[in-house]
Amino acid sequence: MCGICGYITPEGAREEAIGRMTTAIEHRGPDGQGCFIRQNVGLGHRRLSIIDLEGGRQPMSNEDDSVWITFNGEIYNYPEIRKGLEERHRFKTRSDTEVILHLYEEKGEKCLGDLRGMFAFAIYDFRERKMFVARDHLGQKPLYYHHDGERFSFASEIKALLALSPELAEMDETALYEYLTLRIIAPPRSMFRKIRKLPPAHFLIFQDGKISIQRYWNLRYEPKLKGDFRSIMEELEKRMLSTIRYHLVSDVPVGAFLSGGMDSSLIVAMMTRYAKGPVKTFSGDVPYRDFTEIPYATMVSERYGTDGHNLTINPSLIRTLPELVWHLDEPSDSLSVCMYYISELARKEVKVVLGGDGGDELFGGYDRYYGNVYVSWYALLPEFFRKQVMGKLLNHVSEGFWYRSYSHKLRWFHQLSFFQGAERYSKSLGYFYFSNGRGSGIYTDGYRKRLGGFDPESCIKDCFNSDNAKELVDKMLYADTMIRMPDHPVMILDRMTMAHGLESRSPFLDHKLAEFCASIPPEYKVRRGTLRHIQVELAKKYLPPPVIQKKKQGFATPLPYLLADEFRLLYKTFLKDSRLVSKGYFDPSTVSTMLKEHLEKKSDHGQRLWLLCNAEIWYRMYIEGLKKDELQKVLNSVA
Repeated sequence: MCGICGYITPEGAREEAIGRMTTAIEHRGPDGQGCFIRQNVGLGHRRLSIIDLEGGRQPMSNEDDSVWITFNGEIYNYPEIRKGLEERHRFKTRSDTEVILHLYEEKGEKCLGDLRGMFAFAIYDFRERKMFVARDHLGQKPLYYHHDGERFSFASEIKALLALSPELAEMDETALYEYLTLRIIAPPRSMFRKIRKLPPAHFLIFQDGKISIQRYWNLRYEPKLKGDFRSIMEELEKRMLSTIRYHLVSDVPVGAFLSGGMDSSLIVAMMTRYAKGPVKTFSGDVPYRDFTEIPYATMVSERYGTDGHNLTINPSLIRTLPELVWHLDEPSDSLSVCMYYISELARKEVKVVLGGDGGDELFGGYDRYYGNVYVSWYALLPEFFRKQVMGKLLNHVSEGFWYRSYSHKLRWFHQLSFFQGAERYSKSLGYFYFSNGRGSGIYTDGYRKRLGGFDPESCIKDCFNSDNAKELVDKMLYADTMIRMPDHPVMILDRMTMAHGLESRSPFLDHKLAEFCASIPPEYKVRRGTLRHIQVELAKKYLPPPVIQKKKQGFATPLPYLLADEFRLLYKTFLKDSRLVSKGYFDPSTVSTMLKEHLEKKSDHGQRLWLLCNAEIWYRMYIEGLKKDELQKVLNSVA
């Protein structure tokens, strides 16, 4: 795991410029820095040494120095690929980086078809005067770029591009709208108008001043596997075990996140089969009511003899929010708070951890998957009855200040019944944000006019309507896997682990395993009100019954309630004198009304105010240029 960057300019590349870029992302690779300059090409690298500790330094070249690479990630099947290359190439290292390099020499862009892992890399081929940039299948590793005529630059994080070209600090107004609607910013957009995000499973070629982008892989949910449930489950177990074994390739010890949920618990249970000693596991506890998963994590730890490390997380936004926003380069999310702390704990013990990210998307683990099915049945009732009878009844039901409150579930269910297909699913994702007309009055007329006909939900709708999935459950899983997951939980995982120089690996995001799971019939995943059915049945072989039977909680769920007092201070501090209001994006009276209603507990606007507050802090930091320390002083003054 590392950080990469580089640029091409007709004026000639300079080492000082690459140095600014690598310094901006030094947290991603605290073990070393590399720089390559030749003519108009500059490549940079920050290294977190995991494989070939002594010999894997980058940027790296082929035998005659005609092809150079800077690489972020891990290729888990590199030993097998290397065997097929050794007869024709002279290897200088034991690294997976050099395997990619020689594989490219053999196959060009088609080399991506052989790679199994997580990656973002750039290869410059001096023979063809061509830059080849690629990102892994499911978007585990980030890659941003800027193209302006003959100039091209790229980096693992936006801050490195801004270090090279500060003038790029200009907000993309459509990205702000998309973030407030769905809590994601889908590629190719970023929060910066001239900085783009390479989508997962795509590669980019920059040659002769032009760029071309092409998809090299896609996830397809047809045809379905044949066979009975038991045989498919047994095959799933074999593939999961094989995938986890791949993910243990490392020259340093590998630990694991252990939340106490099914995904991470199953990963830990299976990886202990191959570990040479006790696996170090890391669990976090948020002290709010009975909202704890530590007892379940302890059950798994004791069963498999792991070296468990527990952390009671006493989060503080006052203390960490500027740091989080700086690492994310985009407005923050409450999930990032907990991930930041647990990653800090893990890095004290190991450099690499396995985690359970992606399990919900592979097996159908979110309530909305069966919820959308139920909504389709409720929508069969006459519209008049739903509006005039059920709607009026709901007006008398008090809003619950808990995201899974009975009131919220009823309102979510009712509102979605007035939409269909892709639009219904996109609305289901935006219920707590600025979708479904909730808080829509916040935007000024001028901002709306500038947005034109931009649809912030189109990224979800387009994916949902794809021919890659036919049945409703598969369509939802596909949209989540290809759009929401890479740009929300996976993006946060990358930034928060890398904030501490920690490599996180996600076996459920292995594209071969994802392909197999996509071919599992949807009724084996979501069955009426039962989620992740096939995974639950497999887990019975590995996990204690309480771990399997407990309700899904979510790591960061209680934060808006646990930190209610801090939220009030943040809202009053940053929204009372909002730059986004003064710049004409938001209507001040609507912001004030939302804040008043929320503080008086008349309406639950917690998530919406959280989005606004983070967008405000991001704007002050990245667009107005305030430093982390300056924002921290503002926060400290109100604490």
